[in-house]
Amino acid sequence: MLKRICVLALLLFSTLQANSYELILPTQKNSITNSNYAHFVGKAQNSESIMINGERVFPASNGAFAHSVKLKEGENRVLIRSNYSTQVYRFNKKTPICAKPAELEEFDIKPMFVKQDNTPLRSTPVDAGLNRIAHLFKDTTVLINGEKGDFYRVFLAKDKIAWIAKKDLIEVCDENAVGTFINMDSQKFKNATVQTITFTKNLPYTVEVKDKEILFRIYNPEFSTSSVYTLNIPKPEKYFYHVSLENGQYTFKVCELTKSLEDVTVAIDAGHGGTEKGAIGCLGNMEKDINLNVALELQKQLQNLGVNVVMTRECDGNMSLNDRVKLAKDNNVDIFISIHHNSIGDVKFNTFKHKGTSVYYFNPNSKRFAEVVEKNVTKSAGTHKDGVKTASFAVIRPVDYVGVLVETSYMINPSDSVLYNTPDYAHNVAKGIVDSVVEYVGK
Repeated sequence: MLKRICVLALLLFSTLQANSYELILPTQKNSITNSNYAHFVGKAQNSESIMINGERVFPASNGAFAHSVKLKEGENRVLIRSNYSTQVYRFNKKTPICAKPAELEEFDIKPMFVKQDNTPLRSTPVDAGLNRIAHLFKDTTVLINGEKGDFYRVFLAKDKIAWIAKKDLIEVCDENAVGTFINMDSQKFKNATVQTITFTKNLPYTVEVKDKEILFRIYNPEFSTSSVYTLNIPKPEKYFYHVSLENGQYTFKVCELTKSLEDVTVAIDAGHGGTEKGAIGCLGNMEKDINLNVALELQKQLQNLGVNVVMTRECDGNMSLNDRVKLAKDNNVDIFISIHHNSIGDVKFNTFKHKGTSVYYFNPNSKRFAEVVEKNVTKSAGTHKDGVKTASFAVIRPVDYVGVLVETSYMINPSDSVLYNTPDYAHNVAKGIVDSVVEYVGK
């Protein structure tokens, strides 16, 4: 009799375990964190009712669910209860100690050299966000007259300053020569305008995009506090531009995007890959795999229209952000499209807010294309409009192409997980992007 009871109990326990929900996040039952929220993401069975700290959770049709719990300072106990099982998760929240804000220290002007190409010149002394105003070249001479935290203040002109990270500069040894102007030239081609300006040394520059023109400014503060050279180049409706510097000669080339699909080169970037999985979905899907599925479908559809396509990856492999950008530049791409699927940060998850397609751009020349992509992808794939936004993502920062990053849907949104797990999802997303390329290039 006792043996029979034990067998029945074991069978019952096995049944309960088999029918219980599965959690993808959190990955640990006991953790130390400085986050404000704990995210619970997973899959429930059809007949399962789930409560998290007394709040009812409503799974999507495929069982996917996501829920956030606000964490207080110190110990937090979160109880997850269903009609099959009960689990307890514990979080020890520790608020990080904030360092005292750095104060500005001023000193006499001194010259320094930029260590390497593509060094950010910023409008504020912060290593983040949209504050990049130029990317300086190696051996550019800058004058610094102050420091704040990890940044030096750069003196450009009497009414213009900027900031550059201390780690990006080196001391100038016996540098007494003042950069002087040599000459300048301008050429007009069918789809491009090229202007050059030459000095005896490499000098800092900035770019400002106006309504009808692009202003390239080169600063020579060693010569005079008001020595600013401005090149005005007409701005086409659809454009990208290149900036190069060699032996003191700047070349600024503004290119008008062709109106022929056969003459356009598009880079397709499947985000993440290899050991970099990206976000994880409610059912355990990995973002890198879904990104690649969409990218390969997009490649096929664009090539069917005669578009020249460059892929940053066509399989599950590692590739750095710098290598993705270099590949695009080496192939002179006109349009760069990075495929991703969204996650959320340290905020309370909202099923109705954190869903659908958002499209990001960095440079003003990419805004219009981003708007077209959001419109067409949401229409074709049936996703919610999550907005067109600016962000300083490495792959869309270059000015050498029209660049957008598409967050097609949210990995942890239950209703979005229903969409991205359907057989025709990749086809529909790709079609929306293809329609966008056709619309944007053709008009």
